Amino acid sequence: MRPNTASKLLIICSLFYLIIGVSLGFVTAMKLLWPTVGEIEILTFGRIRSVHTNLVMFGWLLQAGMGLIFFILPKLLHNKLFSEKLGVATCVLFNIATLGSALFIFAGKMKNIEYGEIPIPFDYLTVVCWIMFAINVFGTVINRNVKYLYVSVWYIIGTVIWTSFVYITGNIITQLPFITGINQANLTWFYVHNAVGLIFTPMGVAIAYYIIPKSLNTPLHSHKLSLIGFWVISFVYVWTGAHHMIHGPISYWLQTVAILFSWSLIIPVVAVITNFLGTYLATAKDKRYLGPIPKFMYMGTIFYLLTCLQGPFQAIRTVNIITSKNDWVVGHAHMALLGAFTFFAVGGIYHVLPRIIGRKLYSEKLGNIQFWIMTLASILFFGILWVGGVVQGYFWHNLNGTFLEILKMMKPYHTIRFVSGSLLVVGIIIFLYNIMETLWGKAQELKDVEV
Repeated sequence: MRPNTASKLLIICSLFYLIIGVSLGFVTAMKLLWPTVGEIEILTFGRIRSVHTNLVMFGWLLQAGMGLIFFILPKLLHNKLFSEKLGVATCVLFNIATLGSALFIFAGKMKNIEYGEIPIPFDYLTVVCWIMFAINVFGTVINRNVKYLYVSVWYIIGTVIWTSFVYITGNIITQLPFITGINQANLTWFYVHNAVGLIFTPMGVAIAYYIIPKSLNTPLHSHKLSLIGFWVISFVYVWTGAHHMIHGPISYWLQTVAILFSWSLIIPVVAVITNFLGTYLATAKDKRYLGPIPKFMYMGTIFYLLTCLQGPFQAIRTVNIITSKNDWVVGHAHMALLGAFTFFAVGGIYHVLPRIIGRKLYSEKLGNIQFWIMTLASILFFGILWVGGVVQGYFWHNLNGTFLEILKMMKPYHTIRFVSGSLLVVGIIIFLYNIMETLWGKAQELKDVEV
């Protein structure tokens, strides 16, 4: 089997779920303005929103990350992927699990766990797929032809380990019959927060640590700093999930621990951001933002910084009482997954896929247009959700206010959300067109390029 076959298949399949996932997000935004749109059972808000989050998280981001890792890892370790056949089998089973879970959720057969709605047997099949992925990763690492591990490899290993216990906790352990009440809530929010922090963060950072120096043709700013960031995040992130339940029925000391560790996250974030921006500053000015890849990676870095600063501040009790459980949190979550890590994934695909197939990117101009549409739309999308969330938070403290009053008050904010979301869909369509033309169109052959 040809090298990078598994990587190519995973990336291409992830693009299918990207367009479906963001389209369903567009429909959910539409339903906030016109609730009777698509007034049939399978298109109710709860089902569409659940399919949207699962397809974006797992069908798009996780699968795209797996594909990029299957390309990056052999390059860094100077050997072949442990097993291309195992990688292809992983892709097939993963897509059966992802598509099957989406169809079941549409049919109303899902679990009552945030981000863990994937029903049996597809949650167990996803675990099997991850075990297969782990075998490929560790097999490649063991068979490496280098002595020292670049930081991306550390983050990839961390992703494999952390995803294992985070996913199993959220999708399986929370459903055990003796896990109920506050205990179930604690485990659920451990999963929800760490799905971002211990699955998509290390995966996205691993990709960025490889793509940024490669696309800029500049050495990484500091290898020592990169490992400091890795080891701090390893010990800190796992304790932060309970900050989602501040002012809730959990122990006050547990809330305090979550707040303290949330603020400790600034240490690894500073390490990562300093490394990324330091690499950009070491690059000649005329080459820092040349083409769509450096642009997407740079903007992903900025969104990552804002996301990770926003988290600790909204964990402060006096701030949390206003920003918790409203549109502010929706904006925060979207900036992490749709902002930082989707931008990293798009930049990674623009770099990797042409090298896999031996063809140039069809149009850098289209890539640049996509970047500006998605960047401007994202800023508007995140910003209006934060402002709307604060409005909601203060209104809810008015005990004389009613649900219908705040719903009417939020209509202008939801209108802007819908418009900016529409622009994001346009950006994704441009991205898919660019990739399809690269794969099957008239793109030129790629020769003598360092991969």
